[in-house]
Amino acid sequence: MRPQELKALDRRLSVFLEKLLSPMGRSERRHWARVYIEGLLLDGERKSIEPIANRISGADVQALRQFVGQSPWAVEEVQRHLAEQVVDLLSRPDVWIIDETSFPKAGEHSIGVARQYCGALGKIANCQVAVTLNWSSEEASCPLGWRLYLPQEWVDDPERLARVKAPVEITYKSKTELALELIDQMLEWQVPRFPVIADSLYGNSFDFRQQLRSRQLSYVMAVEPATAVWTSDPNVPFEQSNSRGRLRRYPPLASLPRPKTIRELAQALPSKAWHDVVWREGTKGSQSSRFAMVKVWAAHGWRKQEHPERVSEWLLVQWPAGQEEPTKYWLAKLEKPIPGMRRLVRLAHARWRIELDYRQLKEELGLDHFEGRHWLGWHHHVTLVSMAYAFLRAEQLRDKKNSWCDFTPSPPETSGSID
Repeated sequence: MRPQELKALDRRLSVFLEKLLSPMGRSERRHWARVYIEGLLLDGERKSIEPIANRISGADVQALRQFVGQSPWAVEEVQRHLAEQVVDLLSRPDVWIIDETSFPKAGEHSIGVARQYCGALGKIANCQVAVTLNWSSEEASCPLGWRLYLPQEWVDDPERLARVKAPVEITYKSKTELALELIDQMLEWQVPRFPVIADSLYGNSFDFRQQLRSRQLSYVMAVEPATAVWTSDPNVPFEQSNSRGRLRRYPPLASLPRPKTIRELAQALPSKAWHDVVWREGTKGSQSSRFAMVKVWAAHGWRKQEHPERVSEWLLVQWPAGQEEPTKYWLAKLEKPIPGMRRLVRLAHARWRIELDYRQLKEELGLDHFEGRHWLGWHHHVTLVSMAYAFLRAEQLRDKKNSWCDFTPSPPETSGSID
């Protein structure tokens, strides 16, 4: 965005930020927040503190550093206000998207940096990783919350944590646990519920899906082809072999049907099970493929005779014509007993929106340009970038036909439904 373009939006930016910045308290904090957000919105190769200060007339490098890295404004309260504002802006949401993004780093001193899988580079590399929850419509989405992943080596090193001023109560949490924290935060903030979409890192976890069900949340989760399932209910009563002994609560392993992997199940489906479905009209035309859906029961832990609560889920399989085997698999739990296949396919393919978000957050707003090392500074930066992104998306789509932005006050929404 060029300076003259930003100047033309001055009044709308002031209105947009008024409520968001109110939890920061002191006027100088609100002033430097506005300066930082303007710097993120303006064109420029780097969006770290010094280049931002150089782009904004009257900006002070030291004041910006103190505001971003040390000022004790409440991150969660600002994020809550942002969530409320995005909920009002996004007039036709349909999913929550859980995902993670990475921040490549050259050094080893920034909070959370470790050699781990870096999605931005597609390999193991030195980076930070953050889990996000995005609120999404058919056309666009926006991050509502962030959780920085701390590898075990960080949590086990109190001196290292102290150097980056991390909270003393920090314990190790997996990415799925961080995702559940974000979900619980949205529920606490009464963000309207919609199906949760995620890739196989989350979908492969039986416990994660079970935790979503316990929160009465619908979901469509990608899973790996080796996932084992039954196609009949394993909870049916079974005949006791010894009437004089103690009654068994669960059937013996030998009496259970042998589960199949979802790859095996998909390959054995008859031709009539497969249907051509168009899920999106893109810039290059219709996006379509062949799909089948089957009711299944996950067989997690069956060999060890573990007995988690087993409920039915819908297995959705994508097998493009001409391919030797299926290419994608999802497990879904939705509100209606039998979801429409087109609706299910559209939800399964909703994750493309968050990939677009990450790319624009980094390329346009400098999400991965932050050069500070401390816990507080990183959380301040991603929060301010989220605010700039929400404003940018609102402006970009303001005049678009059937826009997802609704600039008028609206009453609280009810829970989403699947049709």
